[in-house]
Amino acid sequence: MNSKIIIMLTHNDKTVKNALEVFESCKDLPVDFWGFKDVGLEHEKMAQLIQAMKAAGKTTFLEVVTYSEEECMAGAKVAVELGFDYLMGTLFFDSVYAYLKEHQVKYLPFCGTVTGSPSVLTGSFDEIIADAKSMLDKGVYGIDLLAFRHEHGAELAEAYCAAVDAPVVIAGSINSNERIDFINRINPWAFTMGSALFTENFAPGEGFRKNLEAVVAYMDSIN
Repeated sequence: MNSKIIIMLTHNDKTVKNALEVFESCKDLPVDFWGFKDVGLEHEKMAQLIQAMKAAGKTTFLEVVTYSEEECMAGAKVAVELGFDYLMGTLFFDSVYAYLKEHQVKYLPFCGTVTGSPSVLTGSFDEIIADAKSMLDKGVYGIDLLAFRHEHGAELAEAYCAAVDAPVVIAGSINSNERIDFINRINPWAFTMGSALFTENFAPGEGFRKNLEAVVAYMDSIN
């Protein structure tokens, strides 16, 4: 399977309190991309978590779900201060992009009209794809696509991947082998998974690590 998996230590749209413990129990698994949100943990614990990820040689992602320029810039400053490799989310602002570029953090903003918490994505496929292309033209590394927060999630994800030749992360709701098969078929750069591991969708009753092991094994089986 060509698409990368980004393991998000988040559940119910927040970083879990025992994120460091969960990461330490799984860091030996062959998963390179790890991340979490800027809500749910105190700043000091966020710093400890990313230090552990970096010490383990992982590539790191911070996801920020905010919509005002001030809030998005605050998220960007957290990403820079803590040393993340990527910032995912936020609405695109030129000021945020310039700041992240200056500090060599790759930027994957939301595209389309994103509102609310939990987020809802609206707009036609053409509008969402055009918005993504306009940001890519400005130089962002890629796009954070909340496909399954749209009323036509699978169709949107497929149309987007067919239309845009640039890194895209399909964020959220990849919670079954059937969804992994779908991701494999449309072949985005990456997809996130978090809650489905905490709710043990892949190995019921077996805990986070066994569920991640099951996902890794399944992804390997469809290479």
